[in-house]
Formats: sequence, structure tokens, C-alpha cells
Amino acid sequence: MFLENTVNQKEQFGWIEVICGSMFSGKTEELIRRLKRAKFARQKVEIFKPAIDVRFDEDKVVSHDENEIPSTSLPSAANIPILADGCDVVGIDEAQFFDDEIVRVCNDLANKGIRVIVAGLDMDFKGNPFGPMPALMATAEYVTKVHAVCTRTGNLAQYSYRKGKSDALVLLGEVDEYEPLSRAAYYKVMLRDKVRNIKVNDAIEVPAKAKSTNA
Repeated sequence: MFLENTVNQKEQFGWIEVICGSMFSGKTEELIRRLKRAKFARQKVEIFKPAIDVRFDEDKVVSHDENEIPSTSLPSAANIPILADGCDVVGIDEAQFFDDEIVRVCNDLANKGIRVIVAGLDMDFKGNPFGPMPALMATAEYVTKVHAVCTRTGNLAQYSYRKGKSDALVLLGEVDEYEPLSRAAYYKVMLRDKVRNIKVNDAIEVPAKAKSTNA
């Protein structure tokens, strides 16, 4: 379990914490846990999420276990600094959906003495690094990678397999659209899908070569 850093009152800088992993790995659950602890300590906390995320509630960050905390939905990361003025702690959920400006914003907040806690998917459904998450992980003081349980092998899952055929990078969904898979299970199912999508053309009859009349 992550333990909060001891605050040095003489130090004027904050820090960045990143919580990452696949779908259904408990990222938001851990984010809410840390933010509620900060609130219990009577620290001023603000929570933000991208406006595109309307799966559960427009005005709350909600985990799959239905834990929730009030939040502000924003269309752009550039809106965060003004709303975070005077805060001790800033929480950001679904950071992969924000633009690349989120990296500069988080670093600016930390440089002003704010503790910044960010949660998001580290990989998209194709297994590629997702949006600004790699840069956030690189500049963070603390990175916590959480895992789901693979629905096919029971091992740790780090991939978010999309069940549908949509190739859109951003597709909000839950258990009907996504499935957490281990490396082995993900590799096998992606190979299967690739084979299914191979187009096989009808056989073409090749005419036989004419026999030579030369002796």
C-alpha cells in the first residue's frame, strides 16, 4: 500500500504521484483512497476529470466498486491551474484523456508546493502507451502500477482487451466493451483476431502452358 510522503515544511515544492494500470485494476479506487485521507487530514483538496468521461456521474469520480468523490469535469488541462489555486492536494482521474498540456500543468502545480495525484490507463486497447501517461510517469516522483485479474488465466492482468470491432482510440466502456487480460492471454487473443481478419481471395485458375511444337 502506498504511504504518503512526509511533508517537509521547509521545502516549498510538492510532488507528483501517478497511479496507472489496465481497466478494472483499481486505479480510481486508489486515487479516491488517497484523496479521502488528505481530506480527513483537513487538507484542501480539488479533484478533476476530463469532460469526456460521463460513464457514472458528470460531477463525481466514481470507481467500479461505487466509491465516489465530488469532482469537476474540464474540457482541457489548461483549466486546472486557476481552479487549483490555494489547494494542498490536486487529484486527476482518467488523465490519459487529457491533452499533452496536462504534463506541464502537473509539473507547474508540483513546483508551487501542491501534491498532485494522477490516475490513468498506461496503455490503450492496442497495448501502446496512452496519451500523456508516459510523460507523466517519467516526471513523477512516485509511480504505482496496479493490476487487474485476468479473466481467462487468473494471473495478473495489465492489458485492456476491447471486445468490439471499433478501432477508435477513445471508446468509453465497462465490462461489456473491455476485458482485463494477462500478457499471455492478450497475445493469444490478438493473434486470433488477426487471423480472423485475414482476407483470403478465391483461387485463380492458372491456364496450362501450351506445349512447344519445336522438335
